[in-house]
Amino acid sequence: MKKLSVILACSLVMMAGCKPKDNPIKLNQVGFYPQAEKTASIEDDARTNEAALLTMDGKVVWEGKAVREAVSPWSGKTRHIIDFSEVTEPGEYLLRVGESVRKVYIRNHALAEVAQAGMKAYYLQRCGCPIEEQYAGEYAREAAHFDTCVMVHPSAASESRPAGYVFASPYGWYDAGDYNKYIINSGFTIGMLLLGYEADYMYYGAMALNIPESGNDVPDILDEIAYNLRWMQTMQDPEDGGVYHKLTTPNFEGFVMPIDCHQQRYAVQKSAPAALDFAATLAMAARVYKAYPEYATEAENMLRQAERAYAWAVRNPNVLYDQEGNNSKYEPQISTGMYNDSTSWDEFFWASTELYITTGQQSYLEQAKAFMPKRFRLPTWGDIEWLGAYEWLQYASFTDDVNAQEFVEKLRPMLFTYLDDQLGKVSTSCYQMPYGNDPTDFCWGGNAEICCGRGIAMLYGYRLSGDPRYLTGALQTANYILGQNATGYCFVTGLGQKQVMHPHQRISSADGIDAPLPGFLAGGPNPGQHDKESLGAYKYESDFPDESYLDVEPSYASNEIAINWNAYLVHLMAGVDAAF
Repeated sequence: MKKLSVILACSLVMMAGCKPKDNPIKLNQVGFYPQAEKTASIEDDARTNEAALLTMDGKVVWEGKAVREAVSPWSGKTRHIIDFSEVTEPGEYLLRVGESVRKVYIRNHALAEVAQAGMKAYYLQRCGCPIEEQYAGEYAREAAHFDTCVMVHPSAASESRPAGYVFASPYGWYDAGDYNKYIINSGFTIGMLLLGYEADYMYYGAMALNIPESGNDVPDILDEIAYNLRWMQTMQDPEDGGVYHKLTTPNFEGFVMPIDCHQQRYAVQKSAPAALDFAATLAMAARVYKAYPEYATEAENMLRQAERAYAWAVRNPNVLYDQEGNNSKYEPQISTGMYNDSTSWDEFFWASTELYITTGQQSYLEQAKAFMPKRFRLPTWGDIEWLGAYEWLQYASFTDDVNAQEFVEKLRPMLFTYLDDQLGKVSTSCYQMPYGNDPTDFCWGGNAEICCGRGIAMLYGYRLSGDPRYLTGALQTANYILGQNATGYCFVTGLGQKQVMHPHQRISSADGIDAPLPGFLAGGPNPGQHDKESLGAYKYESDFPDESYLDVEPSYASNEIAINWNAYLVHLMAGVDAAF
């Protein structure tokens, strides 16, 4: 009885604020599904022969030893895998390993909270409107960046819109930790979100976000996405159909609130990737939104704009964004995020895919066939072809279009070859998952692009085959994000027992509130450490790929947030939750 009292006391101290970074128990801190796999990774110094799961009143419901151990190929550290999957009764528990304790939650809809928080974060990222207390609580703020007086930058000048021409480009989401808006990243973000919606529309239809549009007979996710779509629509030159690459200040604003920003904002250079991402996004949205009378007219306009943007890109396929070249010729010089690309063929594939599925026009089908991927690659904003491939795989599941089956025959083997290779690494993984088994998994935004991205690929494997191995693989990547990782952090702000508290995000830094805006996915361990020369007094504590993370505001290389990263988060967490 004395030993049990010590265990409970330890757990209470831990939850009250003792440093959780020293806890050797690494596990999903949000929740496990009753019938699903439940594992934890234990650092080598813990006594794994003394593992037990207890109810909150001290009853032991499981005891066991580590089922295996794994050695990190780059750090040499040993981790022990604890498997308590046999416990299926929903509830709150304490996992004890030696003298260490971590709280465990087992419940239905275990990841619903993460999916909802990740989607609600977009409301907190809106610009051009007040963020109201009834929807945001203590995170309410004044409206700023109305963008009613945006200037055309000399790099984007045309006959009807010369340099200095002023137009309105309101609405939209701030892109990341900064206050600018970028077509490339907005297109990818909405594409990833709408793919998830198309796959699990009934699930998303029931997701209540408490945003100003809630209750209007349209799913909240679509209302939220529409706020950014309306901005995107303003970024097309009405004369020629080209699309401005970004709306930005010349330099990044300081770490101040939006209301305190005063730089002039510009629409900068048109580019083929921007036009094609715009075309793909609006063609996709036109198809989804036409089902709702409130958006019927907007959907028609979206499709017209998408076709004009695609036609511009066909005429200008090699016009790529060139910030350095622009700065050598034009004033003011622009130093903000580039989202530049070296080719537009992958964007042509995604855009032609969406336009064909929306319109049925043969010309778009021929373009899609011409640019079909040759191998599987996790989609990112700069390598976007597999957003189109996912769309074909999804489309084929509910159509008798023989063209879709032709795409599936070629794309499906690429996907499953990749997935089976990744699943083969789980048995030797330090964290019981198909992620984090190679140092190249850890990079700028790796939590989203590689980890969640791999989980989304697993979801498509499950959707196509029904094989539970792929659903488990997706769930395992979610476990990594939520705490089963080398740092022990739950990487989604506002959640978990060891939380990210200081993301590289201007609002969270300047709003005077201790806790950051909730629901945002941090970029994660990044051995590139691109920011280490600008961290001031801070220093990375480790150069190991899976530990190269700092929860400090200056660490833009490991701790920034971004709308595209949250799109991965939402698609993964909602997709897994819908499957269970």
